[in-house]
Amino acid sequence: MIRAVKFVAIPVTDQDAALEFYTKQCGFRVVTDQPFDDTQRWIELAIGKSDTKVVLFTMKEQRPMIGTHSNITFVAEDVVATYEEMVAKGVVFDQAPEKADWGTAAIFRDPDGNRFVLSSK
Repeated sequence: MIRAVKFVAIPVTDQDAALEFYTKQCGFRVVTDQPFDDTQRWIELAIGKSDTKVVLFTMKEQRPMIGTHSNITFVAEDVVATYEEMVAKGVVFDQAPEKADWGTAAIFRDPDGNRFVLSSK
């Protein structure tokens, strides 16, 4: 049976810019950065101590998906503190943290305009 998510691919236009954003501004760490084909690399990043990884990947077929809402939600122990830390590092948020009955969430963008939710557990 399925046990977990191995990785989620995030479509990007510039792998170097995306790598800098996700490592320097979001705090992810590089697991793999190696050639994939003649035009791009396979860049796999880990999130904290989680087993879930993200892959910064671009293909011609993905271009229409770049810059859209990704349907990916990242978890933070303290959404407000994480929001403030990320804003200080230059991350653009479309929505500041908002509290709801179920928890707190904010929405941020990467350099390609992909939007992600930052949520409490």
